[in-house]
Formats: sequence, C-alpha cells, structure tokens
Amino acid sequence: MASKFKVLSLTDAAADRIKAIIADADQPIAGVRVGVKNGGCAGMSYTMEYADGQKPGEDKVEDRGVTVFVDPKALLFLLGTQMDFQTNKLSSQFVFNNPNQTSACGCGESVAITPVNPEAVHAGA
Repeated sequence: MASKFKVLSLTDAAADRIKAIIADADQPIAGVRVGVKNGGCAGMSYTMEYADGQKPGEDKVEDRGVTVFVDPKALLFLLGTQMDFQTNKLSSQFVFNNPNQTSACGCGESVAITPVNPEAVHAGA
C-alpha cells in the first residue's frame, strides 16, 4: 500500500534547474541527492549533490520529469518539503519550503528542523 505522505515535491523552477544541472554535468547522472547535515548557527543545513543512482534505504522521488534521491537520515526532517529555485538580483539558489523547519539563522545558511514523529506517519498511512 502506498503512503499518502509525499516526501518531497518540486516547483517548476526547481525541476527546470535540476534538468539544466543534469544536462551540463561532465558525467552521466541519474538525478540529485538531498539531505541534511548538522552544522551552522541554527543547527542543520540542507545538502545537495549529484547522484549516479539510488543508494540502499533512500527514497526516490520522481516529480516534474526529474529524479531526486532523499538520504534516509533526512527523511523525517524533509517529509512534506517543497523544493524551489529562486533567483534575485544578488543570488540564485535552491530553497526548501519545509513545514518541519522551526527557525533559521540570520545569514540563511542553516535552519532548525524538528523531525516528523514516525508513529504519526505510520498512523496516517
């Protein structure tokens, strides 16, 4: 039975940027891998890297024609997150609209994220 919870979704802008990254890569890649790591003044930061395939335990998200692999350690932190790509006069960056994020540092480099309760996820599935 499929879960009704969506791990991650993408906006059109994020999908278009990932497609461009894949097209410009020096080697064949299957998609991008997202996760979280400890660090920064708020406690955690988002990570992204090229992915040549799915690793054991990862969730595979296919949305808007691209593939995103979610690190299993990040799953409960990213559940329900929308990935966007925004450009303004001074920067272009991926932005994670995460319902589990409780705060962010002033510089925008790190966030505080409360993981989803696994029992609540299984009860709603």
